[in-house]
Amino acid sequence: MRVDLAYGQGYLPVEFPKGRTTVIAPSHTPSMANEREAVTRALKIPIGSRPLTEIIKPTDRVCITFTDITRATPNERLIPWLLDHLAGVPRENILLLNQLGTHRPNTRAELERMLTPEVVANYRVLNHEPETPAAHVQLGTTRDGTPALVNRHVVEADVRIITGFIEPHFFAGFSGGIKGIVPGTAALQTVMSNHGAKNIGDPNATFGVTEGNPLWEELRDIALRAGPSFVLNVSLNEERQITGVFAGDIIQAHKVGIEFVRQSAMQQVSAPFDVVVTTNSGYPLDLNLYQGVKGMSAGARIIKPGGTLILACECREGVPAGSPLDKLLRSASSPEEILAMLATPGFVRPEQWQAQIQALVQRKARVLVYSSLPDDVIHAAHLTPCHDIEGAVKTELTSLGSEAQVAVLPQGPLTIPYLA
Repeated sequence: MRVDLAYGQGYLPVEFPKGRTTVIAPSHTPSMANEREAVTRALKIPIGSRPLTEIIKPTDRVCITFTDITRATPNERLIPWLLDHLAGVPRENILLLNQLGTHRPNTRAELERMLTPEVVANYRVLNHEPETPAAHVQLGTTRDGTPALVNRHVVEADVRIITGFIEPHFFAGFSGGIKGIVPGTAALQTVMSNHGAKNIGDPNATFGVTEGNPLWEELRDIALRAGPSFVLNVSLNEERQITGVFAGDIIQAHKVGIEFVRQSAMQQVSAPFDVVVTTNSGYPLDLNLYQGVKGMSAGARIIKPGGTLILACECREGVPAGSPLDKLLRSASSPEEILAMLATPGFVRPEQWQAQIQALVQRKARVLVYSSLPDDVIHAAHLTPCHDIEGAVKTELTSLGSEAQVAVLPQGPLTIPYLA
């Protein structure tokens, strides 16, 4: 049976053995009949909030945050529609801030692709600066006493509009909502504190869990210290079409969106599998290996201990090379050494959370990666290169016997399987 795996900006067709393969994909949700009309309606009738046009005064400073290039949010549609809705607000009073978190800045050309050239030409658009102290305002501390620093444009705005899309997230429960403030516009040291080994290692820091998740609850608490924020979140299907719009109070509207997404994205399975093949949902989510850990994490939820997990992730931007994750992975001789390093009191490194989750997956299963990366780069990340997914699956099933089964997640972490 042929399964098309999301890969880069297209699909990777792979043949799997019929009768031994279970395909786990999101329940297809059709796009809204008129996306723009749905967004406008949600802005006019928000959840738990007055409409934006009633909240914003002509002299108010408005900060709109938007997701960066590693996210699938249809910013090129959502942001122009939002700005048209705010036509009564002087353009000079509106700032658009890129929710980079700790990711690299996006170039002007990338911003034009993300937001449209017209928006970039006519509005002030800035990248968040996670490593610039003067770019932040302190809002108390994190639970371990680290300063909770948030971009001053967000904190000092009279009106905050936080945009994004909702999908299950591998340690924050779901994306969207308060994540558009923290970590989206937080300082590096604040993110490192929240994403520390203790929080990442908590069993509730996982897909589908917000309330009771210590990591998400801390993000929420810090974000709310900035004051009331208006959220505009959407849900998407595998074709990046809008299936739902959730606007209003950043907590209440996001909660409604979470439950909508949960119905299509969370898929129950009855037993773990010997082999799991997953993706990272294709471009832009599979830009690099850093993001690819999400796909690994989704597949690992349903794999037998000692099984084989195969990740198809294009990684056109590398690990990225020279990134904190790349340096951390290269500094250790094995995944177990990484976990030992992270357990050492006082040891803290940027992007350590991705290395920690990858190492925990590798405790459970052997991980192969099909990508555009050179073999030596994959080996340096303590992973095994795979050049033929069909052949690798066939080899594993043959060695395990006729009862062995394979699961395929063609859309990667857009589907989150869980054991009954």
